[in-house]
Order: sequence, then structure tokens, then C-alpha cells
Amino acid sequence: MPRKARVKSPESIYHVMTRSISEINLFQCDEDKDYFLSLIKRYKEKYKCSIYAFCIMDNHMHLFINPNGFDISTFMHCLNNAYVSYFNRKYNRHGHLFQGRFASTIVDSNAYAVLLSAYIHNNSKDIKEYSGKEHLYPYSSYGIYLGIKEDIYGLIDKDFILEQFSRDPQKSVKLYHQFVKDMKGSELCNSIDEEIVDAYITNEYRSEKKTITRDISPDVLVSKLLDALNIQSSEVLRHKYSRKSSNTRAFFVYAMRILCGYKFREICEYIGNMTMSGVTKLSIKGFYLSVNNYRYQKVLETFLKIA
Repeated sequence: MPRKARVKSPESIYHVMTRSISEINLFQCDEDKDYFLSLIKRYKEKYKCSIYAFCIMDNHMHLFINPNGFDISTFMHCLNNAYVSYFNRKYNRHGHLFQGRFASTIVDSNAYAVLLSAYIHNNSKDIKEYSGKEHLYPYSSYGIYLGIKEDIYGLIDKDFILEQFSRDPQKSVKLYHQFVKDMKGSELCNSIDEEIVDAYITNEYRSEKKTITRDISPDVLVSKLLDALNIQSSEVLRHKYSRKSSNTRAFFVYAMRILCGYKFREICEYIGNMTMSGVTKLSIKGFYLSVNNYRYQKVLETFLKIA
């Protein structure tokens, strides 16, 4: 029987949960959890997403994410594959690590978003030493919300949730803390367990937040990038062995990846005379240029419409 298609839309935000296969913990130690957080940071920045909450347990992980229009399956595929590669290399093993494909539900209202964050932040209640002190659990974003833990990876956008309680920052934190405590073990939070098992909700969430346009045609994108960079000809994309055009080609490839929704195979076909390996390397180089090179950084910012 074919598996059910995942419900997705460009405007959606998601509750994502991944779990390890039954015979092994997903995270064997704190070092593994730290590495996984560093991967979330990598792909959050690479694909310009927003993270609202997370909790990493030994055998599973919860993530509340706004992909800002990026494909959630591609995001999770990159994240999980990178972690499996690290895990299998470190522990000298091979084969599957995650229990099937990740589960995802669409968050369909602000009220549900607030409830979901409380559910995620209460996840550590089942750990004996953190029961009643869930805000102290180091691998949850709860402490970041309360201002008692530094967001060392720069992951969390707190404003979206806290502003549902009050525009006054101090008051919102106090009210949120009380709300999370009140929701612990409630029927409302228990219902989320059932929903994440089902893994699908048919409703779509359309918030007041804007999303990044991710379906620009490559011809339009290339034309606009050429104008922005004051380059006369698109042939710069096909100058495979030109050092002078190397940075430009890398930036164009990265831009196609995140703004056209193109897979590496499709980028190969568009540019021509490129291998998958070559395009992958260019995309990585383009990402670092967009972060570290002021010229490319500013050009990319004109295309990113995040509220």
C-alpha cells in the first residue's frame, strides 16, 4: 500500500518529531546532542528558516520550525542524513538510525502554536532529575525563553510565541512560564501526543508572518542576479574553469537551491556540463559567500522577504 503523501504548503509552520529505531538511542551522550544542535543551526542559516522551540531527548527530538517557504522534507532530509553520517562514523556502525520518515504536523493557529511550545518545553518532565524543573533541562529551548540559558547557537525566535502573551517583554516571560507549568500533563498537551503519532493534519496555517518566495523561475532569478551584480552575460555560469567567475557561479547555484526550490540534479541540467558533486560543492561555497562576503550578502538580502 503506498504511504500517504505528506501535507505541506509554502505558508505552513510545522511540529516535527524524529525517533530512533527501537534498539538504539538517537543520542548516546551530550556531545551527540550538541552536534545535532549545530546541524540545526547550519541548515537553519543555510535555508533561512526560523526555529520557535526544540527539545532533544535520548531517543527522539521535537522541533517547532517555520521553514519560511522552504520545503520541510528537504530540510529534514539534509539534517537527518548529516546526523546519521556523523553517528555511524563515530560509533563504527552502518544502516538506519531513524525510525521511518520523520513525523510532521501543520500548526494551524496561533493558539495551537502556543500550546505546542508548552508541550515541547514540558517534554523533559519524564526525566527524574528535571521533573518540576523542566526549564533547567539543557537540551530544550525552555530556558532560553525564560532568559536563564544562553542561546549559544543562535537558534530561537522567541518573539512569535511570547508576543501572544504580552507586548511587555518581562510580563510575557512571566505569563509564559506560568502557562507552560499549567499545561504540564493537561488533556490539551496529551492530545498533541496523539496528533504527532498520526503525523498529519489537513488544515493549513496562514500566519501574519511573511514567507520567502521559493519558486522563482531560474531564468528570472539569473536575470535579476546579473543586474544586481552588474554582470553583463549569463555565460559566467558556464565558465567552468574560470577562477574569476568561480565565486559568482557558486553564489548563483546556492541562490537557485534556496530560491528556485531546485534539487542539485535540476541545477546540473540548467547549467549544463556539471556533475552532482560539482554543484554540491558550489552550493556550499555559495552559502559561505552569502554569509561572509558583504557584496553577496546584500544581494541575497534583497530576495529574502522574512517578516
